[in-house]
Amino acid sequence: MKFLLLVASVICLAACGGQSSPEPASPRGGDRVLPVQAYEVQPRDLSRVVQVSAPVEPFRTIRLASRTEGVLTEVLVEEGDRVEAGQVLARIDVREQRAELARARARLNERQTTFERMEQLKERNFIDAASYEVAQAELEIASSDVELWLTRVDFGTVSSSIDGTIVGRYVEPGEAIGRHAPLFSIADLGSLVVRLGVSELDVAGLQMGDAVLLHVDAVSRQTPLPGVIRRIFPAAELDSRLITVEVELPDALDHGVRPGFLARASLLVDRRDGVLAVPAGSVAESAGEHFVMIVNGQERLERRVVEPGIIRGPWREILDGISVGDKVVAANPLEMNAGERVRIVDLAG
Repeated sequence: MKFLLLVASVICLAACGGQSSPEPASPRGGDRVLPVQAYEVQPRDLSRVVQVSAPVEPFRTIRLASRTEGVLTEVLVEEGDRVEAGQVLARIDVREQRAELARARARLNERQTTFERMEQLKERNFIDAASYEVAQAELEIASSDVELWLTRVDFGTVSSSIDGTIVGRYVEPGEAIGRHAPLFSIADLGSLVVRLGVSELDVAGLQMGDAVLLHVDAVSRQTPLPGVIRRIFPAAELDSRLITVEVELPDALDHGVRPGFLARASLLVDRRDGVLAVPAGSVAESAGEHFVMIVNGQERLERRVVEPGIIRGPWREILDGISVGDKVVAANPLEMNAGERVRIVDLAG
């Protein structure tokens, strides 16, 4: 009985072994295809722009002050009035100075008469040279006194020294004022500027004549106004370490810009347009060399040594080692091997 069971088992095993399925075959060549994201190298603009704001100002503003003390008898202008150089703006009571001027003129006439008489006597040798010289000196002193009081009388008339617009009036008729008291502010509104405080680290990239775009929210919420760097101050402010950059706004008045409006300027402090750049994460360093992985024409990775430049945002400038149209793997190349077969699933440019 045992012999029959053993024979049956052998026959069953033989039958089952004949029906077993074969092992699956591995792909030919054994290559692993790696899906990657790539970036097609194109020229980019990596220029750096800084935003700085400051109020609009007249290019030139002067403060007229009183040259004498007294009471204001007339104030002839108000804020907003357009004035010309030499135009009378106010008058100060100078009756006392006029009286002194009249006295000085009378004294001058007296000294002039005395000098003429002494001159005649000298010609006849009736007086000595010293008496003649004394009379001449007294005449010169009297003439100087007249000039002095003429000047002080002239101080009673306050006139504009420039063509401009009255932007500040600080006095009223009837006020008693002292010498050097402020009276008016006059601005030349024909030329408006913005004086920007720029970091000492950024000002090196600016030059006089550079174009600047400015947004003045009060008049140009969408369209920027053109500006030009007129001058760059030679020294930084001691407290802020900022250097003043003066930007001129041509024809700003025609656009409705007025002094005091806030302007936001875009300054191009580092021009780098048309440079080759790749995603910053696609550049790695090994053994002192920077490199990227390029997808070549055979869809395999190629290790390419490059010379990197600045990093700006998500991009890194490449100075040498790649060309326009190269396909650079966007991922970290340290995790890949040269010669590895890849498939581009996303190509950006």
